[in-house]
Amino acid sequence: MTQFIAIVLAGLGTYLSRAIFIIALADRRFPPLALRALEYVAPAVMGALIVSMLTSAEGEVLIAAPELAGLSAAALVAWRTRNHILTLLAGMTVFWSVAAVVV
Repeated sequence: MTQFIAIVLAGLGTYLSRAIFIIALADRRFPPLALRALEYVAPAVMGALIVSMLTSAEGEVLIAAPELAGLSAAALVAWRTRNHILTLLAGMTVFWSVAAVVV
């Protein structure tokens, strides 16, 4: 039962830490500089995910056919649509498909 309580408390803590900002800033306007900076969050997260996926703990670059195909598909979709969600979906779909066929 203590594990369940820990999970529930962690979930509530996470929810509250996010909800506080939504509630506190609901009636305020963001400064234009902050909005412009937030435009770069999704590409930065995408880059961090890609780099962490393609490197080992020792710093070696690990790239094979699934990674190369997924990156190529994601780059093409990003270039054509400029949509972060579609880019992620296309890259992961191609990555998983090629990984399933290659293995």
